[in-house]
Amino acid sequence: MIELRHLRTLMALKESGSLAGAAKKRFVTQSALSHQIKELETRINSSIFVRKSKPLTFTHEGARLLNLAEEILPKVIATESDLKRGLEGESQQLKLGIECHSCFRWLMPVIEQFKQHAPAAQIDISSRHLFDSLNALETGSLDIVLTSDPVPGHSIAYQHLFDFEVKLVVSSDSTLAAQAFVTPAQLAKQTLISYPVPLARLDIYKHFLEPAGIEPGEQKQCDLTSMLLQRVACNDGVATLPTWSIRESQGLSLTAVKLGAEGLKRPLFGAYRRDATNANLIQKWFELVASEGIKLQRIDQ
Repeated sequence: MIELRHLRTLMALKESGSLAGAAKKRFVTQSALSHQIKELETRINSSIFVRKSKPLTFTHEGARLLNLAEEILPKVIATESDLKRGLEGESQQLKLGIECHSCFRWLMPVIEQFKQHAPAAQIDISSRHLFDSLNALETGSLDIVLTSDPVPGHSIAYQHLFDFEVKLVVSSDSTLAAQAFVTPAQLAKQTLISYPVPLARLDIYKHFLEPAGIEPGEQKQCDLTSMLLQRVACNDGVATLPTWSIRESQGLSLTAVKLGAEGLKRPLFGAYRRDATNANLIQKWFELVASEGIKLQRIDQ
């Protein structure tokens, strides 16, 4: 019912003390201003100021609206100014932490797109805080963290980007290769080959084996995806990887098998501080990552 233009007119009336002065401040004719005031008075069913009063005197209703204008308009002006500045007033540095070893390959096209959008921005991708990335985000050492395991908190917000499937990778001559899917019991005491991540943080353990009360065998760690896949092909153990990483296995005798009848699906979130000063950069990065996630899902279908 009450619009910003009405509040701005009330402020102009207070500052100028007359209809003529208010019209000049609002860059309209006195007739147009009078029409706007009459429209507002009709809406609230009350007069705004005492007619022919000198100096201009507001009614009780007009004074309440004026108080509203003095409270709201400064906030509107400040917000408009922030929005108009856009990226200009923001930090142009984006420090990205990744809890996913296998994300680096598909992130490269996203980085190239991001550089085209914000050529002045500096993006720093780091795995230095791999096991403590959310704390690093909270303290300001990072601006964004890509994670599948959000931790509730007041200072950090999470934006869902996309879902992906994790599959078991086995040598093609393994007995498991002929299965449509595997159950937790079939992986009891199996040697797991993984990235250098503690067992308790592995998706296959947290979301597949542990809930079923199944313990795997020895855990062998490997830094590189290509080396990890080669070790699986040599029957050194089994591994679980997102489907995009399994595509790197061309030329190797490997088979990907679903984890459970429905498959093991995991979400990817973008974590960021609620008080971030580079919010526009962060949101653009999230848009590009989500778009890349759609492409990855189409390839896997």
